[in-house]
Amino acid sequence: MKKYQKLKKLWSMKNGVMMQYFEWNLPDDGTLWKQLKDDARHLHDIGITAVWIPPAYKGTGSNDVGYGTYDLYDLGEFDQKGTVRTKYGTRQELQEAIAELHRHDICVYLDAVMNHKAGADRTEKCMAYPVDPDNRDQPLAEPYEIECWTGFDFPGRGDKYSSFKWHWYHFSGTDRNEADGKNGIYQIVSEGKAWSIGVDTENGNYDYLMHSDIDLNHPEVIAELNRWGIWVARELELDGMRLDAIKHMNDQFVRQFLTTVRSELKRDFYAVGEYWKEDLTALEEYLGHVDYELDLFDVGLHYNFFQASQAGREYDLRTLLDGTLVRNHPTLTVTFVDNHDSQKGCSLESQVEDWFKPSAYALVLLMREGYPCLFYGDYYGMDGTPSPHRGTIDTLLNVRRHYAHGEQELYFDHPSTIGLVRRGDDKHPDSGLALVISVGDEGDKLMNVGTQHAGEVWHEVTGNRSETLTIGPDGNCVFPVSGGKTAVWVKKPEEEQQAT
Repeated sequence: MKKYQKLKKLWSMKNGVMMQYFEWNLPDDGTLWKQLKDDARHLHDIGITAVWIPPAYKGTGSNDVGYGTYDLYDLGEFDQKGTVRTKYGTRQELQEAIAELHRHDICVYLDAVMNHKAGADRTEKCMAYPVDPDNRDQPLAEPYEIECWTGFDFPGRGDKYSSFKWHWYHFSGTDRNEADGKNGIYQIVSEGKAWSIGVDTENGNYDYLMHSDIDLNHPEVIAELNRWGIWVARELELDGMRLDAIKHMNDQFVRQFLTTVRSELKRDFYAVGEYWKEDLTALEEYLGHVDYELDLFDVGLHYNFFQASQAGREYDLRTLLDGTLVRNHPTLTVTFVDNHDSQKGCSLESQVEDWFKPSAYALVLLMREGYPCLFYGDYYGMDGTPSPHRGTIDTLLNVRRHYAHGEQELYFDHPSTIGLVRRGDDKHPDSGLALVISVGDEGDKLMNVGTQHAGEVWHEVTGNRSETLTIGPDGNCVFPVSGGKTAVWVKKPEEEQQAT
């Protein structure tokens, strides 16, 4: 844990920003890895220090976003599921993209899906019984023989990289009985087999999520997934992983997986987990169970943004950080506005309204706490429609690099208008900023940016305000914001002051 925290401290000193480099509706054209390679220099220039890439292995077909995982070892190399490439390209193209990112000092985190498998090669027979979807601990019948899609032979890959083949006893549940054509949640029955403990308690026991649920208590499974984690980290020279659906996975498996991979790699290896739940207590308990060896996405903060964007002037901005990880565990938190699950039409739809996104991004990118994650869809666009936020995000990223340094003070003291200041430090000349956010009418905030800024002329950089302000001798200044907008104030460059 101490080594991991030391690594996190180094990243935070660099004002690092992660970018989720995909959205749900990317075209099935196999060009993402080429695009990412070509984009590496630009990402570096705007201040991106790490890229979270989508599941890079073979899914149920070329149009699979990657979460219908078929073969973890097929990175777009073998003719399986009707395609050699994945939705995003070939293995060679992926490795070329990663090499280019590394040349520009950008870390790469792979989306790791180890909860379930899909697209089996054949059916097998086993004993199972259906369970109540709302209470998976409640059987709906006595055990009986079913025919399920649990045989994974990987005929296109054979034994290359791994000779492991998956069978029914490597899974704890499945979603279909082919014998009678019925869909449902079937718990597989065998000696010593049960739903995992150390998972979320929603629906009684939330081990089962979809497809064929991997039994993370099975020793053969644990050994194979550990081997894969070490293999893929070395093959792709990964800097870390985003762990998918961890609230459905045995927490002790996750803990030992990270310990094993880091031990074998003998180098720093970052991890952030997707535990999609607003309950802060549950997230805190989970962090304790995994010995604080990974970060978590701040789902509570995302939902606060979403609710603020829905409620508008009725939302009390003083509560914007209530119930969030970033307030309570800032060094273990990845802050985000939206992602591929929350975007419109997706399983966890809760997309933040466009009018509030500049304010949400201003907060996550400019406050001291948290490791911010920028969503591809908010920067480049979704489903072929360009994003209206790219220019503002570029401005905020520039402010983060040059001005978001030093001591911070929050002014979350008004229901419609809140603010924060960063007072700057000696290592970053002219650093320091004032952020003001409004969900109501035009407002302002009296804030103190420090006596070191006394007499400086500051201006607003997002285009929200045109006037300039002079910092008082005590470091105080009244910073205005237009209604329903965000305003970011920084020192005006000396050459611009002289020109005016």
